[in-house]
Amino acid sequence: MLFVQASSSFLSLKASNMVEILAHRSLVKLLALCHFISLVAVVTVEARIRHYRWEVKYEYKSPDCFKKLAITINGGTPGPKILAQQGDTIVVELKNSLLTENVAIHWHGIRQIGTPWSDGTEGVTQCPIFPGDTFIYKFVVDRAGSYLYHAHYGIQREAGLYGSITVSVPNGESEPFAYDYDRSIILNDWFHKSTYEQAVGLSSIPFVWVGEPQSLLINGRGRFNCSLLATPSLEVGVCNTTNPECSPYILTIIPDKTYRLRIGSLTSLSALNFQIEGHNMTVVEADGHYVEPFQTKNLYIYSGETYSVLVTANQDPSRNYWVTTNVVSRKPATPTGLAILNYYPKYFKKSPPTLPTTGPLWNDSVPRLAQSLSIKAHKSFIHSPALTSDKVIVLLNTQNKIDGYYRWSLNNVSFYLPHTPYLIALKENLNLNHVFDQTPPPENYDFKNYDIYAVAENVNATSSNGIYRLKFNTTVDIILQNANTMTVNNSETHPWHLHGHDFWVLGYGTGKFDMMKDVGKYNLVNPIMKNTVPVHPYGWTALRFRADNPGVWAFHCHLESHFYMGMGVVFEAGVEKVGKLPSSVMGCGETKGFHRP
Repeated sequence: MLFVQASSSFLSLKASNMVEILAHRSLVKLLALCHFISLVAVVTVEARIRHYRWEVKYEYKSPDCFKKLAITINGGTPGPKILAQQGDTIVVELKNSLLTENVAIHWHGIRQIGTPWSDGTEGVTQCPIFPGDTFIYKFVVDRAGSYLYHAHYGIQREAGLYGSITVSVPNGESEPFAYDYDRSIILNDWFHKSTYEQAVGLSSIPFVWVGEPQSLLINGRGRFNCSLLATPSLEVGVCNTTNPECSPYILTIIPDKTYRLRIGSLTSLSALNFQIEGHNMTVVEADGHYVEPFQTKNLYIYSGETYSVLVTANQDPSRNYWVTTNVVSRKPATPTGLAILNYYPKYFKKSPPTLPTTGPLWNDSVPRLAQSLSIKAHKSFIHSPALTSDKVIVLLNTQNKIDGYYRWSLNNVSFYLPHTPYLIALKENLNLNHVFDQTPPPENYDFKNYDIYAVAENVNATSSNGIYRLKFNTTVDIILQNANTMTVNNSETHPWHLHGHDFWVLGYGTGKFDMMKDVGKYNLVNPIMKNTVPVHPYGWTALRFRADNPGVWAFHCHLESHFYMGMGVVFEAGVEKVGKLPSSVMGCGETKGFHRP
């Protein structure tokens, strides 16, 4: 249930949000309701505090027709959409009813300025929320844009704990593009194995890989072919294609209107391509920043990214169209994810007359790199980067082994989380030598001798939970360098996400980054700012950010299994400037004796 102080959230919604609900009713009723809302909204007082009460628990769900345990919020997955206006305070009262499992929720893309303890990163900014406990997240959404939230404990995101955040511009301000209606679409991949089964496999000898997802979901809905089950006749109650939970998501649009689609990916493994049959998309926003508009038919999107695209309903309104998503960058073993674009008021649930597209070639990295390079800051919203940096950290992404266990590493060091969160340990002056490694991770690798195109001669690595301690308000460059995995002729796509900050994307390239030559190719004129960015196979990505948000912040690959296996680092800057920590973030590790309500 949602509670909003100062005004009802109902009145803050655009009439567009009613279209899908009312698509089966008469157009007269729809227009009347839109007119009513527009009249009432004129006298609405701007909302400032938005209070949500959520209960997290396991429930049996069938988002792709196969019944399994999913983590729900108030009974649903995806969870409730957060709708707010720039400057609003969000208060989420979260009750953990998982019974035997901890939980934490990260507010992806929200910088948490002044509230680093609400970042929701277990082991970094807070202790997890124990079964039966209630925890209150409170933070300000300081910038308009399209954002996400999701579990940040173990690999719980795979179990369905995720949702979207939409932040509108302040009253009286406008955006550099026009549209009639607003929609949010979350893309996800879905596994039938439980997160426990997957985690045990990743942590075992012999190593058991999670495999490819069984389905792709669009707004929490997909379709698994039940006949693929080993004993389908015995699985009637387990897999049921007539279950309304797995009926395709239907995006209903009105002819000749323009729609803003806020598309976010929270896949656990897959890079995706997104298409709308017969319709062009104009990209206008990325991770909360306005993009110099460009048109595409194929949107490549990586886990943790959000894009706003404009789509005009200018095709034949007498039929429906496919909305599709497909796996790229990994050899697909997952069917196309399907939704239906429906022109109001015709054929609400009727499938399109055409076959859905299978998408572009999965292993063609050229158009994916081209899209990355094409994303520039809107000419009227350029945040100029610092022309030089104070520190350069090069992170070589590799797959390794430690004592026979498979791990992912940065500069041959695999990361693991401490039992006492860094923010608490540093702010409360705990016994740091006992809490986490005081030796920082390496800032470079053997550039001269390492062959990124070959399996390393020695794949063994070490592990550490040391962190990079940055001087506050300095400018830091991060070079993400991709390499070969432990499989011959294989390099994977890694989407990297930075908590607490946005960064300038200075450039992408193929091959080994050259500190002398490639720095001169940086875009210092109109680079886009983002919080999540891919590093492409056998390629590099260059980022720059200012360490100006006091706290301790994770920077990691956004693929669940990769971060779980050590593909991440942590930055600290200005922790002494952080205010008094609430006792509610404590209660684990060295803080077990601290008061926790």
